[in-house]
Amino acid sequence: HGVEQSYETAVEWYRRAADQGDAKAQYNLGVCYQNGHHGVEQNGDLAVEWFRRAADQDYADAQCNLGECYYNGHGVEQSYETAVEWYRRAANQDDAVAQCNLGHCYSNGHGVEQSYEVAVEWYRRAADQGLADAQFNLGHCYYNGFGVEQNYVLAVEWYRRAADQGHAKAQCNLGDCYEKGCGVERSYETAVEWYRRAADQGLAVAQCNLGNFYYHGYGIEQSYDTAVEWLRRAADQGNAR
Repeated sequence: HGVEQSYETAVEWYRRAADQGDAKAQYNLGVCYQNGHHGVEQNGDLAVEWFRRAADQDYADAQCNLGECYYNGHGVEQSYETAVEWYRRAANQDDAVAQCNLGHCYSNGHGVEQSYEVAVEWYRRAADQGLADAQFNLGHCYYNGFGVEQNYVLAVEWYRRAADQGHAKAQCNLGDCYEKGCGVERSYETAVEWYRRAADQGLAVAQCNLGNFYYHGYGIEQSYDTAVEWLRRAADQGNAR
């Protein structure tokens, strides 16, 4: 009960400061409404209203969140073009998440003319700031030759940076690189380690890969029982492989 009361007190302080024009408080209040946290009911319209007030004061986190609202159509009419505008304003202030999101828009041609080259530029700026999603995306670009010359060694380097931060898809892709010997010396044992780390986080494709490794005894002692266990976990998530 005391915790609930303190949350309500926090929201009250946010609201007082927000009403006085404090951009950080406006942003925090927007987050409360966006997620239905701290004793307020989830309300997309009010989240957008408070994000916009902070964004108009050039508060980068709010600009990024407002961009996400437009991208997904939460609390506003969906618009990739307006999402890009807000992402760009935050990205130009070195907001890593906005840079990564802007890269995603360029990669997919959402609200801008599709360009892998420009996507890579924004992914790199965010990746250099340590953002795992951007590091993964940059690795994906190097692996496939999207907007850069294909380079498995650099793909592995960026996958590893993201994987070391616990990024499940990067861990799985790094396992795949070790399985195939792309950019690293082939090692089923190391592939198993990375597949397991991703599988333990619930990534279905990694669970499937780990199951197959147990089934065939690749880099690990062969076990049909354990294979079935991992394959079932993947199947339960709808992975049909």
